[in-house]
Amino acid sequence: MSKLTVAILCGGPSSEHEVSCVSAGGVLSGLDKKSFTPILIGITKDGKWISLDHKYPLTIVNKIMPTIEDNGTTVELADGGLLINNKFVAVDCVFPVLHGEFGEDGKVQQLLEDAKIPYVGSGVQASADAMDKAKAKELFAAAGMQVATGLVITAGDQKPNPESLTYPVFVKPSSGGSSRGTHKVKSAEALHAAIDDAFLYDDKVLIENAINGREIECAVLERDGTSYASVVGEIVVNPKFDFYDFEAKYLDDATTVKIPAAIPEDDAQAIQIAAIQAFEAIGCAGLSRCDFFYTHDGEIIINEINTMPGFTGTSVYPKLWQATGVTYTDLISALIESALNN
Repeated sequence: MSKLTVAILCGGPSSEHEVSCVSAGGVLSGLDKKSFTPILIGITKDGKWISLDHKYPLTIVNKIMPTIEDNGTTVELADGGLLINNKFVAVDCVFPVLHGEFGEDGKVQQLLEDAKIPYVGSGVQASADAMDKAKAKELFAAAGMQVATGLVITAGDQKPNPESLTYPVFVKPSSGGSSRGTHKVKSAEALHAAIDDAFLYDDKVLIENAINGREIECAVLERDGTSYASVVGEIVVNPKFDFYDFEAKYLDDATTVKIPAAIPEDDAQAIQIAAIQAFEAIGCAGLSRCDFFYTHDGEIIINEINTMPGFTGTSVYPKLWQATGVTYTDLISALIESALNN
């Protein structure tokens, strides 16, 4: 069988540009080169698509995150492939390792659909719905899942009376990622400043009651049209961080993932079932990582779903599958096969 050409897309205009680059570096190194020929495509922060050499640095060095810099090449989508410096290259599949805006919100998915190129991950509508946390919460609740209580405000709405809420609350952009613009607010005095900051990232903001519980994550992988759940893991955050924020996630060795999570087997299975339920409620394809709160009295509350979770070899999603018996390389291959069969 001849090798398939897979274009790995990374960077992009979102606040998660650098994280996307690190994820793409992982996918490029983990890809089964006997079965697939990779093409590396970067998107600069201002949206220009460029062709990258496979040696382009995509790792964190001395806490400095990689970025995509314009190198003068040009890349455009064309029917069934790419025009790289005006030369057509047929592409069998695109792996859009893009997080946040343009990557997970349905926009790049629409461009790939228009170009008739199969791609890894969820489709246009599911991507958009999952990216909008307020919309996703509605879909989860409609599917009978338990969600955090809270309210949604849009730009131009009157801000809630700070005295009307019970603290602590979380304030977060509805369509943000990597905890950018997210605040744990412990007092009425701090509420409006947190809302103002969240509005820098989105014109819709969620205010949710803080849930006192452990953070449990479960990965979903679709193979041959069937969704499978990984073992569940627990995010353990160093006490010096107030919550699982951007620095705790990427820049500090502040978090560990305990796999499998030390919770009763029945509850672990309930979370696996809920992860697949969430995947199907949104209409996802390929992959997702579902994040849950697990309270001290055994309640399982869904926090959010990520349709293109971090994908480095040490990210939570691949780690959960590694612990379930699927290697990083096999995981990448399974996702490409799933994209080709969808």
